[in-house]
Amino acid sequence: MIALPTYSGETAIFGLGRSGLAAVAALKAAGNRVIAWDDAEAPRQAAVDLGAEIRDLTQDFGSAERLIVSPGVPLTHPAPHPVITAARAAGAEILGDMDLFDDALAHSGLREKVTLIGITGTNGKSTSTALVSHMLATTGQNVHQGGNIGTPVLDLPLEAGATYVLELSSYQLDLNKRFAVDIGVWLNLTPDHLERHGDMTGYAAAKANLFADGKARRARIIGVDDEHGYALADRLSKDALPLITIGAQNADMIYLTNAIEVNQPKKDIISLADCAALPGAHNAQNAAAALAIGQVLGVPTARIIEAFKSFAGMAHRLQVIADHAAVTFVNDSKATNMEATRHALAAYNNIYWIAGGRAKTDAAGQLGLDMLTPYFGNIRGAYLIGEAANLFADNLSDRLPVTICGTLDRAVADAALQAKTDHFDASIVLLSPACASFDQYADFEARGDAFGAAVAGWISAEHALSGKAEGA
Repeated sequence: MIALPTYSGETAIFGLGRSGLAAVAALKAAGNRVIAWDDAEAPRQAAVDLGAEIRDLTQDFGSAERLIVSPGVPLTHPAPHPVITAARAAGAEILGDMDLFDDALAHSGLREKVTLIGITGTNGKSTSTALVSHMLATTGQNVHQGGNIGTPVLDLPLEAGATYVLELSSYQLDLNKRFAVDIGVWLNLTPDHLERHGDMTGYAAAKANLFADGKARRARIIGVDDEHGYALADRLSKDALPLITIGAQNADMIYLTNAIEVNQPKKDIISLADCAALPGAHNAQNAAAALAIGQVLGVPTARIIEAFKSFAGMAHRLQVIADHAAVTFVNDSKATNMEATRHALAAYNNIYWIAGGRAKTDAAGQLGLDMLTPYFGNIRGAYLIGEAANLFADNLSDRLPVTICGTLDRAVADAALQAKTDHFDASIVLLSPACASFDQYADFEARGDAFGAAVAGWISAEHALSGKAEGA
C-alpha cells in the first residue's frame, strides 16, 4: 500500500470499486478522515471495515475539502453526476486515484527517483502496456504495471529506482489534475465512450490531458494515423520537448504488417514475423510504441527484439486458445468496438467470425460496419450472438454468409463445424465481437472465458466422436 499524506478536513470518496477501496485503505492508513459512499451495500460495508464513515454524498455532501471519484463517474456528459454538482457547489477539489498516486510519490520523496510511463489510446493500450512491462522486466529493470490494467495504482509498491508502466483510460485522464508521467504514449483515437465525453473533441481532450501543461517531458510518443493523433503531434511539435511519431507513413517509426521501419537515426527494418503474440499491423503499432520507449530508456535494440519474441500476449486480445483439425480458435473478446475488430479481421484469412453483443452505434443508430468492408474477403461466414445479432444480420446479409446463433455455445459449434467441413489448410474461428458484452456477460473477460469453455467443449466432443468412429 502506498503512503499518503494526512490532508486537512474530510476526504470524500464516491464509488467503491477496486480503486475506491484502495483509496480508502491508503487514506485511512495515513490518518485521514474519510467519508465514503457507493450505491451498493457490499462495498459500503467493505469501506466501513477499512475505517471509513458512510454518508450518501449525493444527498449530504457536507464539508469535505476534496472528492475522490471513481473514473466512471460522469463529469460533464450526458450530465454531471449529482455528486460532482454537489462537490462543485461546496468548492471541493475533484480528484482521481492518479492524483493521489502523485501525492504519494511526492510525500515519499520518490518522484525524481522513479520512471513513470503512461500509455493511452482507444485500442492497443493494454497490449502495449503489457509488452513494455515485459520488455523492461527482461532487461532486469524493477517494473510495476497497473492503472487501468491489473493492479490499481494505489496498491502498487513505491520503490526508488522502479519503473511504473501505467495504462490510462480517458476516464482517468479526464479526472487527472496534477499527475505527470515522464514518457507518455498516445496510440490512436477512434469513436468510443462518447456518452461520457460528448463527442470526439471531448474524448480527444480527455486523452490529451496526458500531455497537458508540459507533462511527459522526457518523451511524447504519438500515433499519427488518425486525425486526432496527427493534430496532437502537430500541436506538441511546437514546443521544445522530445516528440516521436509512429504511423503507417510520414513518421519516425513506420509500422507495417509484421515489421517496423525505423527512419531515424538510420533506416532499418525490425521484423515481427517470429513474434507469435504480435500478429497484424495493429500489433506492429504497439511494438513501435514499445520500441520507442525502449530507445528513450537506452535498451539495446537486440534486447528489445528478444523481448518481442518472448512476449506471450494477453488474454482476450487475439489470444490463440486452441488448435484442432486445422482450425485455430482465437479469443479477441476485448474487441468491443469496430476499430478493434477491424485489426483482427485484417490479421487472418479464412475467418469464421463470431460477432455481436450490445451494439455501440453512432448518433444515427449506425453500427459503422463500413470500416470492415476491405476485410470481408477474409471472412467465410459471420456467426452472430446477443442483442445485436439481428442488427448485424441486417447490415451483413447481402455481403457475407450470416448465421444468427444467439448464444456463444451455438456460435462456436456452428462456426467450427463449418470450418471443419470447408477443410482449408488453415482456418480461424475468431471471437471478435465489435460490441460490449453486457447483454450476456458481466464483462469482456467473462465472455472470453465462456468462449474458451465452448471451444474446449466442442473439441472434447470431436475427440469423443473420433473415438467412437475408430471403435466402430
